[in-house]
Parts: sequence; structure tokens; C-alpha cells
Amino acid sequence: MAASKTAKKTHVFLSNGPAATLRFGKRLGEKIATGGVIALIGELGCGKTLFTRGFCTGLGVSEKEVTSPTFAFVNEYRGRLHVYHVDLYRIDNIEVGFEIGMLDYLAQAETSVIVLEWAEKVLPLLPEDYLQVQFEVLSPQRRRLEFTGFGERSSALLRELEG
Repeated sequence: MAASKTAKKTHVFLSNGPAATLRFGKRLGEKIATGGVIALIGELGCGKTLFTRGFCTGLGVSEKEVTSPTFAFVNEYRGRLHVYHVDLYRIDNIEVGFEIGMLDYLAQAETSVIVLEWAEKVLPLLPEDYLQVQFEVLSPQRRRLEFTGFGERSSALLRELEG
């Protein structure tokens, strides 16, 4: 892990409601071919877990199986790829990230997908290549999702989504 991470590709998706956010997450899940890290950033209630539910559905996980791991920290799902869904809402600082084993989870990113809610709390721990999704609340129903690919693999995934 290097200190400097350079964005290679950015894509903006405007969601007009929860169903659109779910569908876009599903589309990403259908497109992803290998493991990796997806860093979700945004305020409480902005759609991070809903997006993750769609993403996992795109990987073949039952939609009903995907829930917020706020109190468990991590939920695991088995689909076409193994998914570790990590919710960092309850951690106060990066040291707690070490205590809950973030580096162990991130080490699985070559063969599994690590979806991190509240990823801004552990950004320095992320690998060189990851996909960041910044959620912005525009209205009670509308969201702006800005996808940034850091590294070649994540940037290529964004290019594929646009195609």
C-alpha cells in the first residue's frame, strides 16, 4: 500500500429512487469479474446498504439475505464471488479498524469482494486498486453516486459499466 492513490476513472450515476439505486448496484455486481474492494462513503440513510443489496443480487446472492452488518461488523455472502460486507459505522478511528481485522479482510480482495460501508474511516488501509462510491443525498428520493476507480482494475470496471 502506497500513501498516494491516483484516480484513473470517474462516473456519476443519478438515482431517482431506491429501486434505481438497487438496479445500478445489481448491474455492477453482474459486471464484476474478480475480487476487489468497493469503498462506500456517505451519510446515514443515503443508500449504501441498498446499493450493496443490489450488488450482491448481481452476484447471485438472494436479496433477502443481504442486511446491514452494523452490529456484527461483517456479513459474508456466497454468490458467484465471495462477499465480505463490512459496516464501519460503529468504529471511531483507524486503530479500531486494525482491532476488528480489517487487514485480514482486505487481504482477501484478490479472490473475494470487500464492500466497506463508512470506508472513509479506513481509507489509508485500502489497497492501491479499489472502487470508491461517494453517495450524496439530493432529496428524499434522489441520490448522486460518484464512482471513482483507483487503479487499473477498478477503472476498467467503470469503463465496462459505461459501455
